[in-house]
Amino acid sequence: MKKARQPFAALCVIFVMSILLLACGNSEEPSAGNAAANSAGSNTAASASPAPEASDAGTGEAAAKTRSYTDYKGHTVEIPVTPKRIVYSGETYGDLLALGVQAVGYPLSMGDGQVFESQLKGVEDVGFPINLEKTLSLQPDLIIYAGTDEADFEALSKIAPTVIFDTFAPLQERLAEIGGLLDKSAEAEAWLAQYKSKETAMWEQLKSDGLMKEGETAAVFTYYPGDRLFVMATTGLSQVLYGENGFKPTPAIQKVLDEGLGFQEVSMEAIEQYSGDRIFLLTPVADEAKQSTEAMLKSQVWKSLPAVKNGYVYTQDIMKTSSDATTREWLLGEIPKLLNNK
Repeated sequence: MKKARQPFAALCVIFVMSILLLACGNSEEPSAGNAAANSAGSNTAASASPAPEASDAGTGEAAAKTRSYTDYKGHTVEIPVTPKRIVYSGETYGDLLALGVQAVGYPLSMGDGQVFESQLKGVEDVGFPINLEKTLSLQPDLIIYAGTDEADFEALSKIAPTVIFDTFAPLQERLAEIGGLLDKSAEAEAWLAQYKSKETAMWEQLKSDGLMKEGETAAVFTYYPGDRLFVMATTGLSQVLYGENGFKPTPAIQKVLDEGLGFQEVSMEAIEQYSGDRIFLLTPVADEAKQSTEAMLKSQVWKSLPAVKNGYVYTQDIMKTSSDATTREWLLGEIPKLLNNK
């Protein structure tokens, strides 16, 4: 199994493909995905603008001011100091929204079912894989792309300055980076500070209310097509649960975290090694995965788990456990609701 970025991207592709066929929170199969990490064969790009307002049609004045930027794949590009028309193709679009930015283009299928779906009005669909012709028509002054294929990068770079962005970096690192790209560093710093404050307050309140105890462990599981069960590690909901002052990972999950993996496939025979005092079960998108989940819930192995016996099992829509900033903040309000309804 590859490190978190590659495997999680495939899982995210499964997310997106499931959405296309049916209608699914640092690091290719199991949130919250790197759908954009695939080829940009006939792709598109997105643009950003202040708050939910649509970005300007890009004036020469803004475009004239540029700076040198080196992305995490080593490409050095001249980008606008204050980009006005951004095409964003990646998993964590909610990061832009948290900074008051709206792109001109984005793969809208990646937003289906997400916490921020209703905030995508006015954003043009650049498709997945990204459609080059559509991207060109949007006249972006900056393309932010989560894929890592050099051919895709070269094709997009002929349209506008393009940077490869690591959407699987830890939230604090990622938001600071995107804030710098969009000339929103102050906003990123302020958002992270208020998020940290809210996160700390949430855990303190849960303990004060007796809804959780210090040192309690938790595990996050979900099924994927092919009767494949995964335990989540450095991605999606687990990133929030294992935050400072939060739940602790079980020793088996800690090993997955230490390896830098976003998730690990496990067997039903070994699930007890991973399950903790609390279990969070992510409801899948695909019908096949839903059937596997239902079969697991009826199994004796599942019913014998301590968390199940104690009634400490919580379910959440997998599409609403992504790693972007908007979803992460939403989860701070959702976790207390889950624990209150055991």
